[in-house]
Amino acid sequence: MASEQTIQQHIRLACSIGTCRLFRNNTGTLRDINGRPVTFGLCKGSADLIGWTTRTITPEMLGQQIAVFTSIEVKAATGRIRPEQQQWLNAVQAAGGIAGIARSVGEAMDLLSITTEEC
Repeated sequence: MASEQTIQQHIRLACSIGTCRLFRNNTGTLRDINGRPVTFGLCKGSADLIGWTTRTITPEMLGQQIAVFTSIEVKAATGRIRPEQQQWLNAVQAAGGIAGIARSVGEAMDLLSITTEEC
């Protein structure tokens, strides 16, 4: 069984070609040299991979393209989503972004509605 880190790397590389760009979103807190906590990443619960997916909008908009915020929470086969992670995905979806859970490159491509030809 592949680790979450391995799955994440495969998804990032396979889906960051063509219409989509994904970046690793490390989140957490570390102490600086003086012992003060420094928080990094977007926020607690934000997804492992974030970026954008280019979409062509309606003909009324003259075929312009827009970047749709994209957020993928990567889980191994037996991994469980935490409540704050589900809240993040729900918030992104509610705002019109693309968000979901992927346990494989295939699931990520389905989420992004892309095919291997587009990658």
